[in-house]
Order: sequence, then structure tokens, then C-alpha cells
Amino acid sequence: MPLPKDLEEETRLHFSSSSKTGPRRKHVVGHSRCFDPDEVTLLDGIPVTSPARTWLDLAPVLSLDDLIVAGDFLVCTREDRGFGRPRPPLVSLADLNLYISRKHRIPGLAKARSALPQLRVGVDSPQETRLRLMLQAAHHLPPFRVDYPVSSDDYEFPRWVDLACPEFRTCVEYDGAHHLTPLRQVADKGRDSFMIDCGWNQVKIYARDLDLGAEWVVPQVEAALRRGGWQPPP
Repeated sequence: MPLPKDLEEETRLHFSSSSKTGPRRKHVVGHSRCFDPDEVTLLDGIPVTSPARTWLDLAPVLSLDDLIVAGDFLVCTREDRGFGRPRPPLVSLADLNLYISRKHRIPGLAKARSALPQLRVGVDSPQETRLRLMLQAAHHLPPFRVDYPVSSDDYEFPRWVDLACPEFRTCVEYDGAHHLTPLRQVADKGRDSFMIDCGWNQVKIYARDLDLGAEWVVPQVEAALRRGGWQPPP
């Protein structure tokens, strides 16, 4: 799961046992926990917490946005695109909802329940999640759909866009560093022409845009929506 930098660089092992104090070792953080059978899985023969339980255990130490980023990664599914490798979710959104609904009196549970309705299936990167949450926080904007297929009679296959507002034919794409390769630039050029031919207004957002924040990103999206006929609420 994508995590904040300080947790990504964590060098200590978090180890859980059913003892009252938890294990005490150098470079080990001990936890006293009891798990249901479905909360433990094997990874290379080593028992580890399941994806759902790990996500719940992270809830007390992550911000709400970071928890949503991690959740989007877990439930992401890739199917029926005609290209790329299929990707099953580490845990389906339905199963994660069912799992959380059965939990009681666990640290972070309230935050996990707040994050669940904001998870979306089909998100490719943490930056896409952060971009979606940024636009969502601008409450005057219309809703955007994730991983939306745009089609045209002139093309055999649709193109999936990161965020789409079909009502106003506007899409927002996050282009990370992998878009800078020559092969990807050619593909992106074809995507851009496709969106123009379909009559869609496209906004490209880069890492620097996200660093500049909503004050920089939201007006760009507003301008594209206006070209599609949207009018901001009074």
C-alpha cells in the first residue's frame, strides 16, 4: 500500500502476539492483538495480517486522505480494457465494507468507516486519489467519475480517463513521470487527439500542479467545465 514517506521508510518490524504485553525486541514494535482466522494470511510462508486488517490497523496513524489513498490501492481492479494486464483487487470493495461493518471497539474504526464511502475502484496511483479528493473538497464543482470510458463511433476501442464529468464532457488526467517516455508520449498524443475528436475538454495535471495546491488546480478544471457548458452555482 502507498504510505506517507515517514511510514514508507519505517525500519522497525511491527509484530503482534496474543500475549498481554506484546513482544519486546530491538527494532521491533510489539502489539498485543487477537485475530480472527480470516485476518491472517501467509506471505512466502510467513503469517501476516490480511490486507483488510492491515488497512484497519493503519487507520489510527494515517490521515483520512492517506487512508483513502491506501484503500484505493487495495480495491483497485483492472479488467476488460483490451490492453495491459488484468489486476484483481487485494480485497474487493464489497468485502472490505463487509469486514469493517463487523468490527467493534477497534482503534481507528471510526476513521475507517469515514474513509470507506470515499474509496473508488479503478484508481491507478496515489496522485490520482489526491487529485480526486482535491476536486471533491471544492464543493461547488460537479462530481467526477473514476476510470471512465470515453467512446466514439470513429474508434474501435474506448479510452479510459482518470476523472470524468460526462455531463459537461470534461476529463482530468494526472500525468506522472512515466508519461515522459517516448513511447508513452506517442500514446498520449493519440489520446489527446481522441479526446478532441470526441468533443471533450481535457485538463492535464502534473506533480508540480498538485504541489501548488487547489488554488492552482481547481481554476484549470473550472475553465474546462465552463467550456462544456457548466455554470458555477450562485
